[in-house]
Amino acid sequence: MYALNQELFLSAWVGISTLIICVGAGIVSTGKAKDILGGIMTFKQAFTAYFITQAIGLLISTAIGILIFSIIDTELAAYLQEESIEMTRGFMERFDTPTEIIEETLSEMRQENNFSMVNQMKNYVGVLVVQAVIGLLIGLIFKKADPNAID
Repeated sequence: MYALNQELFLSAWVGISTLIICVGAGIVSTGKAKDILGGIMTFKQAFTAYFITQAIGLLISTAIGILIFSIIDTELAAYLQEESIEMTRGFMERFDTPTEIIEETLSEMRQENNFSMVNQMKNYVGVLVVQAVIGLLIGLIFKKADPNAID
């Protein structure tokens, strides 16, 4: 996105597509792990296969984001922050939000840098929590008890 079109960092469709791709990669990872284990997989093994894939992938993505916005191109972070504020203004105006509320919201947004290293790490943790919840569902879907196990 950095090389092609920097506006893509603000695209909702890119965000949704990325989420779908990440969940898909986690499902594929869990399926491969189940194959390696001979088709028998506990809930813990399924969750772990999914979650580790997500944690590593998100960590790489976050590290690249920190590198881009904090070291390589700090002006891009400021530009995207301002574009995000303008997008929010347009969105709120389309819904006939009162001017006072719009200005208050935009003022709060100006005080917070979404592309700072700290906020990117907070975002990493937040997305990881969401992925953990999805991982619990994937773990339930992929678990398969050993029919030969002695209880």
